[in-house]
Amino acid sequence: AVTCVDFSPRGDLVASASVDSTVRLWEPNVRGKCHTLRLHQHAVRSVCFSTDGTQIMTASDDKSCKVWSLKSQRFAYSLSGHINWVRSAQFSPDRRLAVTASDDKTVRIWDLTSKSTIHTFYEHAGPVISAQFHPMGTVVATTGEDRTIKLWDVRNYKLLQNYQAHASTVND
Repeated sequence: AVTCVDFSPRGDLVASASVDSTVRLWEPNVRGKCHTLRLHQHAVRSVCFSTDGTQIMTASDDKSCKVWSLKSQRFAYSLSGHINWVRSAQFSPDRRLAVTASDDKTVRIWDLTSKSTIHTFYEHAGPVISAQFHPMGTVVATTGEDRTIKLWDVRNYKLLQNYQAHASTVND
């Protein structure tokens, strides 16, 4: 099953993630030519392009996120630290940070220069399904099986809003 798709910023590629542990890069034309990237050991739950279209980031059930160079179509580096499945990963708009969401009930903010966690949010009461940067890059929205939407300021790591408005799990 395909778990996620994302268009490149220019719209000339589509990336798809799958439970077969692969990521495919498609040229959205009649021929539909694709290139397959294999590095994860388990299902890939999320794929996204960097805002400049030079990299993609993946999140997997193997508890890792991987960053791939599109120019070489090769693995660049890994972000490791979650202790359960990683459901979502996204670059910040300026490509300096990343955010990941995991079944370990945490949201991590990563510095992509040092490739290390700079902050971990523990406030979700269950697996975290999705995390997304605001277009300005200063706020992250997260959702999870605890049926909440949380908004976090990534400059001071404060919880800005906690919405408990849904009757069941909030997905991407």
